[in-house]
Amino acid sequence: MVTVSGRWIFQGHIAGFGSQCGLRAVVGIWDESPYGAFADVMVELPSGRRLLLAPQREIANFIETTYTFEEVLLVPVHAKVGPSTGGGEVLSVEAGPLRLSASIGGRTRLGLLLALVPRAIAVHPRWLSLINPLARLLSPGVRTAGTAAPGRREYYGVTGLRRVESASILWDGCCCGPLAEIVPAVRFGFSSVPATPTLATVQTTIRATRQPSSGDTLS
Repeated sequence: MVTVSGRWIFQGHIAGFGSQCGLRAVVGIWDESPYGAFADVMVELPSGRRLLLAPQREIANFIETTYTFEEVLLVPVHAKVGPSTGGGEVLSVEAGPLRLSASIGGRTRLGLLLALVPRAIAVHPRWLSLINPLARLLSPGVRTAGTAAPGRREYYGVTGLRRVESASILWDGCCCGPLAEIVPAVRFGFSSVPATPTLATVQTTIRATRQPSSGDTLS
């Protein structure tokens, strides 16, 4: 799906987490996108096998042309951030074989700095290209601008960053152990997520760097 201007914008949240067993995942919760509101999950198993859990074929097709996976599962994906019974907020995810319940904490130090940047600047591709070298120094593996799939360039504009304090993680009914850092970094695309489990408020912008092919759809 290609917009008339050759640009796709996704607004929402990205959560990155790891587990003691070695399973690592990235959850996207998109409030606004060319496909409406939806959620998806990218999982890297301890074996290194990369899976995409997506709710619809159209969405899966787009993500597959931007990132890299060995397997795609079309499954209902339910993900939300909401208040917990004990106060604070919790991230809940149900997606095929994955079940996650994570406690969300306060802002990270980097999150406090990000809050000082006006949103219009923080999500602008020129700003994200400018600060990309700094982002890579502050959080190895993380990039704010770069080449995604051939013919596409991607920008991550993070406007908020909070800690994931703890999590219960099940894969195919088996406990994955306690929350752990995302080490080694996940290998889905040009950028990883911070090693420390976090929930980011983000605008992702993908731009076409070539003319649409006959297989692309204009909208």
